[in-house]
Amino acid sequence: MRLSEISNKEIIDFQKGERLGILGQTDLLINEETGEIEAFMIPTMKWFGFGKKEKEVTVYWDQIKKIGQDMIIIDIGYSE
Repeated sequence: MRLSEISNKEIIDFQKGERLGILGQTDLLINEETGEIEAFMIPTMKWFGFGKKEKEVTVYWDQIKKIGQDMIIIDIGYSE
């Protein structure tokens, strides 16, 4: 699968039912030897008081459950 085939798809968290972002607004972790995508780093913004706190969610390739026509379903496996 090529990056152009999965870019601009919404990334949806299966367990929380949340939209995490759109692929294309994320950073990629690429294996230098094989050139394969290992993970997506998705920036998320949370509001705390009067300021924003930015954090990042890392989604590894094996956490992707389904790549559809419009979205990518992931299962991060939260331990809450």
